[in-house]
Amino acid sequence: MAFTVAASLAIAPASARDPVHTERVEFARGTSSRIVRGAVRGLATKVHVIGAKAGQTLAVAFRSSNSANHFNVTAPGVDEAMFDGTTGGNSFSGEMPTSGDYKISVFLLPSAARRNETGNYTISVGLR
Repeated sequence: MAFTVAASLAIAPASARDPVHTERVEFARGTSSRIVRGAVRGLATKVHVIGAKAGQTLAVAFRSSNSANHFNVTAPGVDEAMFDGTTGGNSFSGEMPTSGDYKISVFLLPSAARRNETGNYTISVGLR
């Protein structure tokens, strides 16, 4: 019985072990920027969703309490990041190629996630 339970836990889907929390970023009426604060711990990922139109410029500035905390930007309907913060740094600015919901995914590097570290972060998001 113990083997069956252990085996079923070992093959649990990644989504059960790696929680993803999604939050839509809305701008106050008449504004085009916003500060978003949050935290990720362990294997969790926080996804901030921003609606943008083709041709708009999305600007993201990222700060964190943990150097292993990073972010990616992903275009609508695409799995591969258009910006990878692990190699691109803590800021992104680019013209959006298509209209739709863009995702800013915040996560810890695997080594820090396995140690169950926490990354408190602030993102400055602008859309023009």
